[in-house]
Amino acid sequence: MPRPQSDRPWLFRTYAGHSTAAASNALYRSNLAKGQTGLSVAFDLPTQTGYDSDHSLARGEVGKVGVPIAHLGDMRTLFDGIPLEDMNTSMTINATAPWLLALYVAVAEEQGADVARLQGTVQNDIIKEYLSRGTYICPPRPSLRMITDVAAYTREHMPKWNPMNVCSYHLQEAGATPEQELAYALATAVAVLDDLRGKVPAEAFPAMVGRISFFVNAGIRFVTEMCKMRAFTELWDEITRDRYGVEDPKYRRFRYGVQVNSLGLTEQQPENNVYRILIEMLAVTLSKNARARAVQLPAWNEALGLPRPWDQQWSLRMQQILAYETDLLEFGDLFDGNPAVAAKVEELKEGARAELRQIEAMGGAVEAIAYMKGRLVEANADRLARIESGETVVVGVNRWTETEPSPLTTGPDAILKVDEAAERDQIARLREWRAGRDETAVRTALEELRRVAAEGGNIMPPSIAAAKAGATTGEWGEVVRGVFGQYRAPTGVSSAPSNRTEQLDEVRKAVDAASARLGRRLKLAVAKPGLDGHSNGAEQIAARARDCGMDFVYHGIRETPEEIVETLCRERPHVLGLSILSGSHIPLVHAVLDEMKTRGVADIPVVVGGIIPDDDARALKDAGVARIYTPKDFELNRIMLDVVALAEETALVAN
Repeated sequence: MPRPQSDRPWLFRTYAGHSTAAASNALYRSNLAKGQTGLSVAFDLPTQTGYDSDHSLARGEVGKVGVPIAHLGDMRTLFDGIPLEDMNTSMTINATAPWLLALYVAVAEEQGADVARLQGTVQNDIIKEYLSRGTYICPPRPSLRMITDVAAYTREHMPKWNPMNVCSYHLQEAGATPEQELAYALATAVAVLDDLRGKVPAEAFPAMVGRISFFVNAGIRFVTEMCKMRAFTELWDEITRDRYGVEDPKYRRFRYGVQVNSLGLTEQQPENNVYRILIEMLAVTLSKNARARAVQLPAWNEALGLPRPWDQQWSLRMQQILAYETDLLEFGDLFDGNPAVAAKVEELKEGARAELRQIEAMGGAVEAIAYMKGRLVEANADRLARIESGETVVVGVNRWTETEPSPLTTGPDAILKVDEAAERDQIARLREWRAGRDETAVRTALEELRRVAAEGGNIMPPSIAAAKAGATTGEWGEVVRGVFGQYRAPTGVSSAPSNRTEQLDEVRKAVDAASARLGRRLKLAVAKPGLDGHSNGAEQIAARARDCGMDFVYHGIRETPEEIVETLCRERPHVLGLSILSGSHIPLVHAVLDEMKTRGVADIPVVVGGIIPDDDARALKDAGVARIYTPKDFELNRIMLDVVALAEETALVAN
């Protein structure tokens, strides 16, 4: 009997990029040879935030969480030997999306590609950057304008390109409930489409609705997550039909890619993460009517550091086995008509609609940023409290913690480390690029970019011209900062304590007693040096300090060592906590410690949190750091008690 006709599988991707364009190019070509069917490019933080690799804020961040792309030469190297006309490329880029797309177009034209045939996606979702990820540059309104500039440009010149990828992924990473993830992502899409409607002809608008895609997260509660995806498809169909009058069902289709949840990957017993990743993948593949169009899976060891090529291959093979060895793609939707599924989907939709009504009443997603940010911080605090109390079981973390040593995490090459020489090499090539270009052509192109940005024209044509002239990422960023201004998003941590009181009595008594002995309320300063925008940990430390009765200072992301130490001089906290999750902890902590010595506040003890390997932890302690916290340190109350003890020890020594 012949086997049934199978559906085509989703795109297989691996989110990748590090150190240099040349090293990343070699990784991409290797992954494509192993059966990967699409590229997913990770850019480093300077590239994401519009700085060149030699900018002071880029110190220690170059090539750490992705590939540095400073100019057209870097982009050429990144895609050397990879025909872009035949590729489907996803670029995880937001604030600098117009610029990176401009560089991509310029390289494609150099390759002789027909730009109209290019396929792929720029994430280009700034609103979620204010809520969760932090790689924004400009205020919300001009950022929204640049999103829709990209969309309008692609409609005319790149009809197969997805100009915006509404990213709810980081919302879940920031603690969003399924209802919040649904509502905040859909509200973002509505804000973009409302703005875009004035930039494209009415007859072209339905097709543009059809080009908006989504990038979602799938957590470990995979039945709920599968129902969430069905709710997404039904709510999107409802919004596009009722709000925008889109009649063609193909333009109302919910098109999404997914990376499964990295927040739930554990440093303890990291081999368990393989099962978590597999289960989470099922949530976005089992239901045919809500199946992802592209899937990228994290590596099992991402809670420890950068994955090696072998680790990425292991995740790729997981997708291939499900798609090609099982019979999943031979069947229709497995859940249609299931009453339990239908009831859960309706419950999620009703919760999301309630949130959407609240956001709409505030004037839409842009106006509701502070509201949404505060809701996420509180939801994440609830999530962490459930793990601390044991209500939420995390295997190997708060239950069944006994373990055999893992052979997967032993040996000097168990975790990939970016060569420190890569930053020096990148900076040298950047300076060589600047020295060899036509300066007059660059200045002329940047002045035209400035004029168009100021006068309200589409940002894409002058960005492409600047890319071809040889301008750099930092120069493009400097222009948009100059025209649109910079922005500091709300932290979401209010000064008013929450009503969360469980298990806090002991810590509150300790804080009160220490404050009495210190002669003033114990104060904790929390800071995020460098360009790392992963603020969830810093927010939760600040919120827990508040709820424990401490005074706290937290200004949000992206502070220089000088700004952090200026706060220490002004506020005189008893302890400083630094949160760094980009892998740049060594240079950034040293920079802060050096500045503290220069300004005479080296007596304040410093604690550091991040994904910090044991060797680096020892080096930081040798440099004078008092405590190191990594993802395994999930008990925030214990950290608060450590802060109390440090403050008292330091005061005792001083006296």
